[in-house]
Amino acid sequence: MKEIWEEIRDAGGLTPQVRERICRSYRNRGEKALAAADGGLVWKYNDFFIVTGCSDEYIVEDDFCTCKDFIYRGRCCWHILAVRIAIAAGSYQEKDGWYIDRWKMIR
Repeated sequence: MKEIWEEIRDAGGLTPQVRERICRSYRNRGEKALAAADGGLVWKYNDFFIVTGCSDEYIVEDDFCTCKDFIYRGRCCWHILAVRIAIAAGSYQEKDGWYIDRWKMIR
């Protein structure tokens, strides 16, 4: 069975079948991740991917996220899924800059 990310790339985007598979496999986390990827809430900076959540922005790097869900459970959260989906579908926003510089300004 192909990885979901390969299916997205091979299909050239998020087909209804792939969306259904994501929702079946990841349930509520999959639905939130698809909404974030569809809604332009995934940003690629020079240093990190950022996902805008309900109450904050979360740094995602590989299989790590700064959200409380990930830190508490230590497993894949919907922010990580959103980044994976956005990368495979090419649907993330690009920001030419360093998130760490922006973070310093807003904190």
